[in-house]
Amino acid sequence: MNTIEDPTATDVKHFPEGFLWGGAIAANQAEGAWNVDGKGMSVADVASYRPHLDIKDYVSQWHVGPEDIEKAMATDDVTYYPKRRGIDFYHRYREDIAMLAEMGFKSFRLSIAWTRIFPNGIEEEPNEAGLAYYENVFRCLREHGIEPLVTLSHYEMPLYLVNHYDGWTSREVIGMFVRFAKVCFERYRDLVTYWLTFNEIDSVFRHAFTTVGVVEEKYADKHEAEQAIYQALHHQFVASSLVTKLARRINPDFRIGCMVTKTLNYPETCNPEDVYLAQRENRTNMFYTDVQVLGEYPRHVLNYWRRNDIHVRFEPGDEEILKAYTVDFITFSYYMSMVQSVHAEQREKVGGNLVTGVRNPYLETSDWGWQIDPEGLKIGMIDLYDRYHKPVWVVESGIGAYDTVNEDGSIDDDYRIDYFRRHFKAVAEAIDEGVECMGYLTWACIDIISASTSQMSKRYGFIYVDEDDLGNGTLERRRKKSFDWYRRVIETNGESLYEE
Repeated sequence: MNTIEDPTATDVKHFPEGFLWGGAIAANQAEGAWNVDGKGMSVADVASYRPHLDIKDYVSQWHVGPEDIEKAMATDDVTYYPKRRGIDFYHRYREDIAMLAEMGFKSFRLSIAWTRIFPNGIEEEPNEAGLAYYENVFRCLREHGIEPLVTLSHYEMPLYLVNHYDGWTSREVIGMFVRFAKVCFERYRDLVTYWLTFNEIDSVFRHAFTTVGVVEEKYADKHEAEQAIYQALHHQFVASSLVTKLARRINPDFRIGCMVTKTLNYPETCNPEDVYLAQRENRTNMFYTDVQVLGEYPRHVLNYWRRNDIHVRFEPGDEEILKAYTVDFITFSYYMSMVQSVHAEQREKVGGNLVTGVRNPYLETSDWGWQIDPEGLKIGMIDLYDRYHKPVWVVESGIGAYDTVNEDGSIDDDYRIDYFRRHFKAVAEAIDEGVECMGYLTWACIDIISASTSQMSKRYGFIYVDEDDLGNGTLERRRKKSFDWYRRVIETNGESLYEE
């Protein structure tokens, strides 16, 4: 009997050679220096710390209205606008990168703040100080043997474009973003290989202001606001494809990826209605990768628009652009799974990052109400790879927790070690199932300002930063217990996970 051997099959014990271990941050949460060296004001500079709100009230924490914008523009405060101060990565990046190198990082994800290069987004010429800063950062990473993964837009669009163009609802913003990307591609063509266009492009309905610059109160009703958000999303899809086209012309060695939030939904029971609800949510989550990987809108979205009288303007050639310039790989964030039920109103709820569902009794829950599900990471990776047959890359995953500094200055964060041990093993199992995974970048490898709550006390890192929610502290960096643990994981390419 003849057997057919799979020429692509590999004897993967745990993680493949060249697996890109590392971590990730965003400029708006780490850099600080919000008005230094010509930088303009971004949507992140409007985000405020609201200690009076429940930390699990994600809708209120993320929401920004016209009065919030006006108030933020009238002040230089950095205490209650903590993303303006970050952790001073802008001035301390050499120290921080050296610590990442000490852990053995193979890759580091970071973003370019659009407003450092084009302060208002409309300028014809870029800001040289901003360009030079990122060149120095990328060179520093290369000196330490760390591969940068660069996000062009990570919740940092110029505030000017929100106030004068209604954000991404304006077709003109596409050209401004392409100009920004072109400058970056040309300046860093020999320093950066891996690029992402938009961070969590699916977040448009979770926080429209932060993602696409849409201020929902400006619209007559929810239907009009929803249509505006879809229009803005379409413009981002087109911009992403145009930027992908441009990148390949400037440097054929560039690799361009998309980035989405992987939200996995389970049915509460085997009731077909529960199964359908979960399927519907998972399908919606896949919509954003369908457009960027397959190059077309799924029919269920077009049908939804038709049923709900939503009219998204397509310019001639848009569909051809989306089809012709799809991404090379898929990156995603993963923090939790959710449960859907026809009896949801009678069930206890949990949430995270504005995603809400029924509590799963089989899972633990973090202090911020996020359910911890490493098995869901494996399931999500398999789903993505089976659907698209493209390499996947975990570029955001971690646990926000309260850390306690001991009298001797040490931080025993065994909960973080346990979290990553289980999630890393889940990735290894997905790889053994045949998933082509490029790497795992933990969020956030050094403590930074929280995206959702603007807290500092919600800590993710292997490196502790001495700063509290009001900005008090020395900004001293300290290695947590997890620092040495992760260094050993990277050093052994994951083998140490199975030695413990």
